[in-house]
Amino acid sequence: MRTYCHIDLSTHTVKKQQLNGEEILSAGRHFIAKTLLESGAAKVDPLSPENPLIFSAGPFAGTNFSNANRTSVGCKSPLTGGIKEANSGGTFGFALGQLELAGFTLNNTSDNWTIIHFCKDGSINFASAEGYMGMGNFETAEKLHEKYGKKCSIGLCGPVGEYEGLLAGIAFSDIDLRPSRLSARGGVGAVMGNKKVKAIIVDLHKMPQFHERKKVMGAVREYNKMLKAEPAIDNFAKTGTAMMSDVINTLGGIPVKNFTSGRAVDTSVDTFKLSGDYLREQNIERGGETTHACMPGCLIQCSNVYADADGNEVVSPIEYETIGLLGTNCGISEPDDLAKLNWLANDLGIDTIELGGTLGVLMDAGDAEFGDVAFMEKIIDEDLRKGSKHGRLVAQGAARVGEHYGLARVPVIKKQTISAYDPRVIEVTGITMMMTAQGADHTAGNLPTYESAGKGVEELVHASLDAQVLTASSDSLGLCIFGRSVTNAQIDFMVNALNDAHGTELSVEFYKQLGVNTLRLENQFNDEAGFAIDDDDLPEFFYTEALTPTNNTARFHGAEIKQSADTWWQLNPPIA
Repeated sequence: MRTYCHIDLSTHTVKKQQLNGEEILSAGRHFIAKTLLESGAAKVDPLSPENPLIFSAGPFAGTNFSNANRTSVGCKSPLTGGIKEANSGGTFGFALGQLELAGFTLNNTSDNWTIIHFCKDGSINFASAEGYMGMGNFETAEKLHEKYGKKCSIGLCGPVGEYEGLLAGIAFSDIDLRPSRLSARGGVGAVMGNKKVKAIIVDLHKMPQFHERKKVMGAVREYNKMLKAEPAIDNFAKTGTAMMSDVINTLGGIPVKNFTSGRAVDTSVDTFKLSGDYLREQNIERGGETTHACMPGCLIQCSNVYADADGNEVVSPIEYETIGLLGTNCGISEPDDLAKLNWLANDLGIDTIELGGTLGVLMDAGDAEFGDVAFMEKIIDEDLRKGSKHGRLVAQGAARVGEHYGLARVPVIKKQTISAYDPRVIEVTGITMMMTAQGADHTAGNLPTYESAGKGVEELVHASLDAQVLTASSDSLGLCIFGRSVTNAQIDFMVNALNDAHGTELSVEFYKQLGVNTLRLENQFNDEAGFAIDDDDLPEFFYTEALTPTNNTARFHGAEIKQSADTWWQLNPPIA
């Protein structure tokens, strides 16, 4: 049994609901899509009290089940106007599980800025956020831990979220109490700001009860063994997500200077200092941490703690998406410059993908030269932090900045910045970003090394949808997708562990059905929100500008992708 809390912020009252069995398993992204669709949120203004903000933890939350403690946050996105689920690592989902909470929904809006505290005795308290407003996330977290102690996890609305900037995510504590793990995309932090919730505190307590506790603990050990035996997991532990910068740069698909090139450095001639290997070697020399777990019990440990030349911590973590969008896309080549910008973004609680896309658009338009670190620092640390008129414009993201200045080269889909995989080269991931109801989100189904040359749209679309289904299943179970080399290959094991945990008798087909049904619900939401096939198209310049060094242009439009997707859906019908 798990408890779900419905919080009315207008009255600071809580209604508790008891969940059992499959209700607990269909969590995260699936729960968010189902709940938002049933609530009629597709038709509401996303920055209004009528837009629910949902926090959901998976069925293994609160345990040391490796990579099974992610937190899903969902709402109607004020950035895209469609559905949004943004999930994060850290300790927040773990803490919810330890209080035997499946999650909670924030409804309506508080009259005054507030802090919500989920206590280990089962009570939920509301306190004034006065004294924390306008404060950066790191100082806020430090002061909150002084008040509430260190045995808790924190979710924060940063300064940009306070004024409803669409760059804003929601920052969660990592295992070392840094508020550096973000549900970053889609403007979920702006919705938290609209609801006037500055912080959410969740006490750490104890491992939750399960139907068959011994069997669940045995599954935890067995899963860990499978992870340790998997070569892909070892690679993640060595270089983290930053290893993708080496791969995608070599393939010629990393965004460079607002997607005008696909290769930042010719590594046969020069050193690529933002590569995973270079960052690892430099960080080892400086005494930083190259292997770091963002979630309790995670064996993948793909995070890192980047150190400066004197061995002092600068930021945690530096991820591939930050390297690609805030780094190469903006002309940054030095790791120390990127690390400082990364820390500033974390302190404000903003999405480094959307931030990098927006800054790249401004640079391409002539506001500054690519690589101008001082310009980037001013935008972030002055304009965005202070919420100046220009800062509030930049805070609306690349699409709206492009519209404001009448710019043509704006790399967005559904008004969300494209992730660090140029769709002219990384075609299946590009198709995913075009198709998904989530906006241009690579995590909806990423196949970055899929060989697509000479292959037709149907094969590539079907590969994308196969990946999207399994990703949606993982996102609905609180699982980090970086464990997919094990979880996707051991679905029978996963379903048996879920049955042991919550007393269900689900068949192995449940796993795929969960993903299929999630995609169906999300697509239905966006249909009701008014999206059309043309919204799946890439910006025109991807079709007309050849990308160096491959000279590729985009091959597919939304209409032909949908036609191939319809064939896939006939083979994989949604199941009630």
